Amino acid sequence: MSNLARIPFLKDIPLRTLRAAEKEAVWFSVPGGGTLFDEGTSSDAIYFVLSGTLGAFRRAPDGRTDFVGHIRPGEPVGEMAMLAGEPHSNSVLAVRDTEVIKLPRTTFMKMMRSSPEVMERLSRILLMRLRQNRRQNNRAEPKVFALAASSPTIDLKLRARVLADALARLGMSAAIVGEEAENQGASYFDALEASNDVVILTSTIGDNAWFKLSLRQADRVWVLARPDARPSVPLLPDDTSPAKTFRLIDIVLIEHSNGRRVSEPTDWIDAAGAARCFHWKGVQGGDCDRLARVMAGRSVGLVLSGGGARAYAHIGAVKALREHNCPIDFLGGASMGGVVAACVAMGWDDDEIEYRIRKAFVESNPLGDYTLPVVSMVKGKLVDERLKEHFGETMINDMHLPFFCVSTNLTAGAVHLHTRGKLREALRASIALPGILPPFVENREVLVDGAVLNNFPVDIMRQAHRGFIIGSDVARAPEGLAADDFIDPPGFMGWAFKHGLSEAPPIASLLMRTATLSVDPNAGRELTTILVAPELPKIDLRDWEEYDRAVEEGYNATCQALSMASGPIVRLMKNNSA
Repeated sequence: MSNLARIPFLKDIPLRTLRAAEKEAVWFSVPGGGTLFDEGTSSDAIYFVLSGTLGAFRRAPDGRTDFVGHIRPGEPVGEMAMLAGEPHSNSVLAVRDTEVIKLPRTTFMKMMRSSPEVMERLSRILLMRLRQNRRQNNRAEPKVFALAASSPTIDLKLRARVLADALARLGMSAAIVGEEAENQGASYFDALEASNDVVILTSTIGDNAWFKLSLRQADRVWVLARPDARPSVPLLPDDTSPAKTFRLIDIVLIEHSNGRRVSEPTDWIDAAGAARCFHWKGVQGGDCDRLARVMAGRSVGLVLSGGGARAYAHIGAVKALREHNCPIDFLGGASMGGVVAACVAMGWDDDEIEYRIRKAFVESNPLGDYTLPVVSMVKGKLVDERLKEHFGETMINDMHLPFFCVSTNLTAGAVHLHTRGKLREALRASIALPGILPPFVENREVLVDGAVLNNFPVDIMRQAHRGFIIGSDVARAPEGLAADDFIDPPGFMGWAFKHGLSEAPPIASLLMRTATLSVDPNAGRELTTILVAPELPKIDLRDWEEYDRAVEEGYNATCQALSMASGPIVRLMKNNSA
């Protein structure tokens, strides 16, 4: 059989046409970590993957490299640039050792003229990939995971086995492969991928052939580490595997009952160049199930928008999700939504969340320490004290669940993502509405409320994980302004004499509306799997005492949204209740 005949995409092409194209085709190998072509380079050919896997990567406007998706055996790559006659819009590298066939543009065009079926198939692929770029990209879901133990005391076989059992409960098959596969070729690993939903490679970190092969074969590397040990720096060998180059590495901290710790999560993250950190307590149980959902691409990310006191509705949303057995695996938010998300990521139950939010925000106005404005209306000391009281010195990477919040970097004019450091400092930056609270300064950069640029950061959650996203957005309704407050205003002393200092003067509403006016009310909504949009009539951003009504509205809206849900996320909730 000719090499071209091995490609399903070219099936039914007349044999004479294939033989003619074969003379001009180039068959070659790209080692794991090698480059097929770079973004911006000229295009004069189409490529087909025979074995192995390629990965497409795109340079984001902020300089970050985004992983676009995998190109697996039988699939074409470079087809869009070839047809358009334009430079490649992505860089394509070998995720693992890969065999590729290259067809020059002129050769492929001859094949299309002789067999119209080729153009029809290519059109379907182009449409499919354009649609995938607009929503969750299934091509980017990893299938091959390398579990790399940082210590021989970590029982990799046991950990891999319980993950496989958890995947089976999700209806997915998993193959576990150890060093016995060290001498196997690319076709062996292709067959494993074809016959299993997930492939788990187990190896101990070291200077050996199997560990290096595991790095080259893996779509994602999970480094299993113990906090009662210190990492070597660098932790992984200096190679060119895409997993290391593009930070497709996660730390999984094995938490032991003795609680002994000599290293911090950030020590392991920095040593491995990791993107995320998970915590695994015990062996079987909730943490194991969560990691299996991440492997399966069925984890659930919850995103909570900013909205001042209206964000209390998120607490009702969380309560409803828990009652419906919907797992929550990743948390993210902006402004007050970030505060509620942090409560969930801390592992607090409903009662504790209610106690802490009531104590911090409901019982007295957290923005009540007014001052003669120089940079803000209030001093911010009350907010600082309450954040410290409830979140203490907790570091973001120490939290029970992966968490992020966003602020706005006024120095750089960009969204600032908080994924490490002290939690209370990240939250303080995220809720610093300009003119109301003083900005937060970090590394000499001025940070203010995340709502200014991204009040509903679903796009960031989409980059953090490949599963379902539930979004609760409480900020869509425009904040009303009482026109009478701005006609012949009495001045600060006149307002204070008439209303006292318990009620914020109208400048607070004015600043809140101005700071969030440019935010697109629909931004991020199309990226959610389930959207919760509570109706919150007559609840103002500053109505800190409207706790019960806002929570009830959030609970009811979430129950209604879940009742209308369908598809895989419903099956996930049913599976989670079993």
